[in-house]
Amino acid sequence: MRKLVLAMTCLTLAVGFSTGHGNDSKELKELMQRKLKYGQKVLEGLALKDFDIIASSAEELIQVSKAAEWKVVKTPRYELYSNEFRRNAETMHQNAKEKNLDGATLAYVDMTLTCVKCHKHVREVRMGRLDGRGEHLARSVDGSKP
Repeated sequence: MRKLVLAMTCLTLAVGFSTGHGNDSKELKELMQRKLKYGQKVLEGLALKDFDIIASSAEELIQVSKAAEWKVVKTPRYELYSNEFRRNAETMHQNAKEKNLDGATLAYVDMTLTCVKCHKHVREVRMGRLDGRGEHLARSVDGSKP
């Protein structure tokens, strides 16, 4: 249960960081709010052992991750995190279908950690761009040009 509370706290913080930037588009903010909503629904399903809630919320998270507005920065690391998020949501969905609470919970925690790592990466790239070092910082973070 402590892991679930920690994971939800991390997800809330990650979404809070993303919506706090003035440069985000309205569409991106709405997507992040949907991400938070369905992340909270997954946590509810895990706490209640309601596999239907887990499965449907994981499916919504997968759909959110496929939205075009999801693309915030164009770096290989960002692409990696986006793919990892989607794989974790798909694993969570599959575990819910198999009524595997432990597997769904682990996928939820993994997905949440991916969110936190991705938001950290986006902040680093954006902060670098704000001080005029964006291209240099993006290269130093993931080895490629943004």
